[in-house]
Amino acid sequence: MKKNFILALLIMLVAVASCSFTNKSFENDDKDKLLLDLITYVLERGHYEPKDLNDTFSSNVFDDFIDIVDPTKRYFLQSDVREFEKYRFMIDDEIRNTEITFFNVVYQRLMKRMEEAKEIYKEVLAEPFDYALDETINIDYEDQEFAANRKQLKERWRKQLKYNTLAIFENKVENKIVEIQQSSGDEVASVSYSFKEIPTSVDRALTEEEARENTKNTLDEFFDFVDDLERKDWFVQYINTIVEEFDPHTFYFAPDDKEKFDIGMSGKFEGIGARLQKKPEGARIVEIISGGPVWREQTLEVGDEILKVGQEGEEPIDIVGMRLDDAIKLIKGPKGTVVNLTVRKVDGTIGEVSITRDVVELEESYAKSATIQREENKYGLINLPKFYVDFEDYTERNAATDVAKEVERLKEEGVEGIVLDLRDNGGGSLKTVVEMAGLFIKDGPIVQVRSSGQRKEVHEDKDERIQWDGPLVILVNELSASASEILAAAMQDYKRAVVIGSKQTFGKGTVQNVIPLDNIVRSNEHGDLGAIKLTTQKFYRINGGSTQLEGVKSDIVVPDRYSYIDLGERDQENPLGWDKITAADYKVWDGYIDFETTVANSKKRLANNPQIKLIEENAKWLKEQQDETVISLSYDAYVQREEQAKKRSEKFKSLRDYDSKLTFQSLRYETELFTQDSVLREKRDRWHKELAKDIYVEEAVNVLKDLQLNNIKSSERKLASVKG
Repeated sequence: MKKNFILALLIMLVAVASCSFTNKSFENDDKDKLLLDLITYVLERGHYEPKDLNDTFSSNVFDDFIDIVDPTKRYFLQSDVREFEKYRFMIDDEIRNTEITFFNVVYQRLMKRMEEAKEIYKEVLAEPFDYALDETINIDYEDQEFAANRKQLKERWRKQLKYNTLAIFENKVENKIVEIQQSSGDEVASVSYSFKEIPTSVDRALTEEEARENTKNTLDEFFDFVDDLERKDWFVQYINTIVEEFDPHTFYFAPDDKEKFDIGMSGKFEGIGARLQKKPEGARIVEIISGGPVWREQTLEVGDEILKVGQEGEEPIDIVGMRLDDAIKLIKGPKGTVVNLTVRKVDGTIGEVSITRDVVELEESYAKSATIQREENKYGLINLPKFYVDFEDYTERNAATDVAKEVERLKEEGVEGIVLDLRDNGGGSLKTVVEMAGLFIKDGPIVQVRSSGQRKEVHEDKDERIQWDGPLVILVNELSASASEILAAAMQDYKRAVVIGSKQTFGKGTVQNVIPLDNIVRSNEHGDLGAIKLTTQKFYRINGGSTQLEGVKSDIVVPDRYSYIDLGERDQENPLGWDKITAADYKVWDGYIDFETTVANSKKRLANNPQIKLIEENAKWLKEQQDETVISLSYDAYVQREEQAKKRSEKFKSLRDYDSKLTFQSLRYETELFTQDSVLREKRDRWHKELAKDIYVEEAVNVLKDLQLNNIKSSERKLASVKG
């Protein structure tokens, strides 16, 4: 987004906020109240479509916050909710008066009920479950009442825990039967038994006890995680309940969350390059990131546990029992600094390891490409997970420059068409979209943007160079959102590319700006206040239509497993509405002489493809499973249900085993890296195997072939015209 817009917004906010908050914040040293005051101020003055803080708003916040902290209704009692009810229409007044009584009451009661829940689940799991009993559980919690008393609450926990344990028990029974068959030399056969028919060689009571112990361990870990949460973490949930009433993409970032957001957008951070998991003994390494300090120095391995963390020249700090986020803060640090780790190795030995921190790049965040060989033709595919950018320095690595490099590399490989895969790409930087679109057209508008009550701005590609003028296909699905939709829509409106994928994309047609709250107060004694991601604008296609709610409709619709699942913007809470503005001035691409025939040919191929029909059937089955909310807790009914599922799943096995007969290879520059990085080689091999099973990529290649032929015919016709 243009810097002048952000600057204008900040100037507007700071001009008033410096007066409004300087005295008020020092009168009350409660950081929570300051945050509430700041955030509501920003929302009312900076949001694209601000909401009225009235009784309706208050009631919505009330319902949503209760639902967020107790979604399965396993903590609060009816008496608790009746007590909370007196605040239903007071929250808007509390917000205006910077009060947080409602939050405090709910939070304190939640902490009490969670302590009681620990006792309840231990009591329930101390007793065997009767799997011969014919009873059901309703896992659609939304319309259920809260429990009237502890007895009813315990019964609700009992059914939930029985439901969780049933699958574990059945799996253990099946595994033990297989072990017995193997040990006796019998042929291993998958046979389903009723509860009464489970062989006596399987100790049913012991197996059931083991299953309950598994469930208990899972609950213990969950509540261990909950115990690590502090009051401020729950308050962030409350703040975001208020914030998300404005729209689903406006969000408050606590300081740590803002850092994670920046890492996600830039794809890099400063640290040692290892992913950690909290364990009672310390922080266990669960993944080593390729190219990072740990990977280069080879002094640590997956499974090692970090016990203490020391900064250079300082005494180490014991992190056993510490919150994982706090431990990670100690381990991460500026490039070039040294961190000393006391580590229990996988073999049980304990020693100290010193690691020099560096910039760690998350390779999976970045664009990657491969060549596709189909008979005598070679094509290219670029996968873009997100439109990443370093907000602090745009000259650093970003999606637009990386895709430009991949296009150039594919040209050097001699490809005859390119597939740009934007499936599951949730968006990112708007600036990178405009630059990326410019790689494929001469010049012209890419997207239109409008602020609340303002005239539209047209963002254009002004560079007349075209980096790729050959056939282009864009792959999308229901999870392609925001920046992905801008690029797909622009290429579709120019008829520059054929869009293949879901019936429509996600449908996010709004623009957000991240505003650090520290920039709004003149002085602050509470430390970092975090930031708010604020919806400030809407974007529109160059044809004038909005992608909000409607998304981008594919030129060629291909069903996928999500076709009948509610995933889009229209299924979110409080989305902004669809509208339309005047079209921008643009000229349709004239590179193909028969765009419509290409699309028609593809539709014919897909209509007669049995694999596509199977995908459609699979999608409907997944929807049926999602809609099934009343589940039997009888072992026999569970086994029968699993058998039916296996039979249906077997029918769809060919989807997983599909072979497009296409050959995928890494580009030359990447194959040179494989000699140093076996992990990267393994990741690319796995990716290529998945691509070879991908019928969407196969059809994209078919379309590229058709477009290529059209391009040749177009060139021949132009040449004939010149000669004539």
